Amino acid sequence: MKTRIALLGQPNSGKSTVYNALTGSRQHVGNWPGKTVEKNDGYYTYKGTRYTVTDLPGSYGLSGNSDEEVITAEFIKLGLADLVCILVDASQLERSMYMVAEFAALDKPAVLLLNMMDVAASQNKEIDHELLERRLGIPVLPFIAAESRGYDALRELLARELEAPHKLSSVPELPKGEDRGSADAVRAESEAKFRWIRRMLEGVTRSEQKKYEMSKRDRRLLSPVWGKLACFGTILLGFLAAMVICFPLMGIGAMIPQLLNRPIADLLTSLNVHPWLVSIFSIILPNTLYFCVAMSGFVFGVNLVFGYLEEIGFLARAAYQFDNLLSGLGLQGKAICPILMGFGCTIGGTCGTRVMDNWGQRMLTMAVVWAVPCASIWTIIPVISSMFFTPLQTLLVVVGILLYVMVLMTAVSKVFGRTLVPENARSGMIMELPPYHRPHWKHIAKEALLKAFDIFKRALRTVTLISLLFWVFSYSGTGNVADSLLYKIGTAIEPVTRIFGLGWRTFMGFLSSAFAKEAVLGVLNAVFVGNGTVLDATFRSAFSVATDNAVLGRAMTDVVGKAEALAFMCACTFNIPCVMALSTTYRESHSLKWTARIAAFYICGALILSCIVYHIAALFL
Repeated sequence: MKTRIALLGQPNSGKSTVYNALTGSRQHVGNWPGKTVEKNDGYYTYKGTRYTVTDLPGSYGLSGNSDEEVITAEFIKLGLADLVCILVDASQLERSMYMVAEFAALDKPAVLLLNMMDVAASQNKEIDHELLERRLGIPVLPFIAAESRGYDALRELLARELEAPHKLSSVPELPKGEDRGSADAVRAESEAKFRWIRRMLEGVTRSEQKKYEMSKRDRRLLSPVWGKLACFGTILLGFLAAMVICFPLMGIGAMIPQLLNRPIADLLTSLNVHPWLVSIFSIILPNTLYFCVAMSGFVFGVNLVFGYLEEIGFLARAAYQFDNLLSGLGLQGKAICPILMGFGCTIGGTCGTRVMDNWGQRMLTMAVVWAVPCASIWTIIPVISSMFFTPLQTLLVVVGILLYVMVLMTAVSKVFGRTLVPENARSGMIMELPPYHRPHWKHIAKEALLKAFDIFKRALRTVTLISLLFWVFSYSGTGNVADSLLYKIGTAIEPVTRIFGLGWRTFMGFLSSAFAKEAVLGVLNAVFVGNGTVLDATFRSAFSVATDNAVLGRAMTDVVGKAEALAFMCACTFNIPCVMALSTTYRESHSLKWTARIAAFYICGALILSCIVYHIAALFL
């Protein structure tokens, strides 16, 4: 029985929305065999039959050389789908039909979804879908992917077509006898496809819309200077709104350790359970659960706000404004949102890369986002710097960090960009600014919840594993830091860490910064002052136990020089962001290899920077 459906369409055609609505949480995400291109498979059940849905990579055509277009074309040509559901944007029908023109030559069963009919209606466009259906020879369904009411009709159509499929009855007449690789031949084929599109659409679309005139709002948003400032400010306000939304959810998560730590510890201790098991179940697991709840809460807030900005058409304008600026990094303008979001939280910036057109752009954007110091860094650096430097010197430290961010972004794009986004595959961003239209709040909230729940499920395994590994190194049965494996390793390799300008205590602080930036002060307090264990400092002090900065400052300045302090701050700032960001990057990219490469680059880069800063600073401080 034929049950496999493939979704085909250009980026932003609504494929992911339809895919999520059909399959819900019954999805598997990975990469295509041998390719670093995201593969989405899911299923749904309709009238007792289980149907499999594949969300093919979004691409602008099927005749190009990009991995996305090659994979999509091969999938269809090999007959791996029993039915192809092609999505087009009804509000920009002529441009969207180019994918249909290229698909027609493959001679495969299909149905056509005229998505975004509400946007077309807001433009006073009327589309005669029955006329288009007669000309194409396949079913054409007017549709609004963001609304749930049309999905029963879609499921019924798909089931009917799988039993008795239709193929396109009209195919573009392509020129013959020319060298297909030549520029003239490519141009001639494109012209033939557009002639076919115009013939198919003649009389299909009727519009009362007069000649397009740019609105006052767009004239402001697209102006060279004020437009950039407006877009920048709107994105920052959006991030603040996301934080306001996620704070209550993160607060609920923060209650988990407070409610479970002590009762679990008391219960297990009364049962004479070994202390190391007590620490796992009373400290590690409740705090890991908190990390994951906090992460998913933040992802929910970010996706809710930026889903709204994307749906109303703002993000497309922001992408246009910053496209030229980011092209120097091998990125498109769409990367500006995740990069700016990274100043608040790397997790949000990493999740924000979903707006990128392909996997390579998305992976490179994640790598660049890691270079941006998150908000947690700015709660640590001023505190440590004030222990060793004057306010003016502290300001210079902050300025130096911000300047190095630009250097690091450039270095990341040079190191990883050649492979992820090769020079011959780079091009300017081609897009039409979508019209402004009202948001579908129900759809936006549903998508945000789905993504947050997906992050929670995927992060729980990864964060638990990494937390247990950190526990193995930091656990001390006596509560004395000197009895932990981390201390023994740290002191053993101190001759090596000294090369990078870090003593064993500051090196332990550097290691804790890779787990959570919020844990740094707590760990420093444990190793310099002796208040608490490294385990408690990492999993508790990061969020609940305040450190006495004056006492810590006196203890640190007695042992640590200014050069080492400066090197330590640089190392912590540009280390991997945190274990949650590491987990999110892996889950968003579905590539352990590339996540490990980026992590290794940042760890090595932070230590090299620390080494350079220490040895230069030692000459002057």
